[in-house]
Amino acid sequence: MTINKKQVLVSAVAVAGLSAAVALYVTNDGAVSAANEKTVTVGLVGDSDRQLWEYVKKDAQKKYGIDVKLKLFTDYVKPNQALVDGSIDLNSFQTINYFDVQNKHFKNKLVGIGKTYVTPIRIYSDNHKSLKDLPEKATIIVPNDASNEKRALDVLEAAGLIKYNHDAKLPTAQDVTENKKHFQIKEVSSDQTAAALKSADAAVVNTNYALDAKLDIDKALFVEPVNKANKGYINIIAARKGTQNKKVYKQVVKTYQTEATKKHMKQLYGSAEIPAWDIKLK
Repeated sequence: MTINKKQVLVSAVAVAGLSAAVALYVTNDGAVSAANEKTVTVGLVGDSDRQLWEYVKKDAQKKYGIDVKLKLFTDYVKPNQALVDGSIDLNSFQTINYFDVQNKHFKNKLVGIGKTYVTPIRIYSDNHKSLKDLPEKATIIVPNDASNEKRALDVLEAAGLIKYNHDAKLPTAQDVTENKKHFQIKEVSSDQTAAALKSADAAVVNTNYALDAKLDIDKALFVEPVNKANKGYINIIAARKGTQNKKVYKQVVKTYQTEATKKHMKQLYGSAEIPAWDIKLK
């Protein structure tokens, strides 16, 4: 069989075209992989946190080319489970104290990688203007999850309303040791504390839920002190153990911990949230 120069040239072009196609496929595949590595899904609780993270999301894209995707949860339990099972990459919703309790439950599979803010928890009321106005046997709502209930009891104690047994590992309303006005302390899910105000005299409400419910934080009956004793209530960004040193995760944290974020925080929440990555507690 005789092969002329024209056939050879056509064959060479075809092979070159195939090689180019393969090269293009490999290049595109690499680009897709790189793009995936620059996508970070962050779990949040409540809409108020989402508003701030929308700014962080834009800044992360602009500074580092990171595509931050936000996944909202309605309670404090599911975001850590989602982090453990890998359906999200990071979460940003919990205090150090809550994280420590949950991390033990998840066999220490989580790691804190950066501080965000501290939000003093507050006592609110729709019916009373001061703590002294709370009547005998008033109903006071507290969150029922372990970490937040302890925090609520701490706030009620700091406000002079009760005393409780601090030797209890996971204190509940059953551990109250002094209650001079016989307050009825009722435990409900954290995300229901604000709504429960309609049928109660007062409630201890986490700030994210207070903001979501449009409660006026400046009219709270009592504000939790921010000091060294309460450093466990600083909020953090958490990652799955083994992934905490990923460059892209560190870049997300770095994007959050900026002066720009402080300004956005002030604009969105006023005095409700205090930046905590450079805070000095007394």
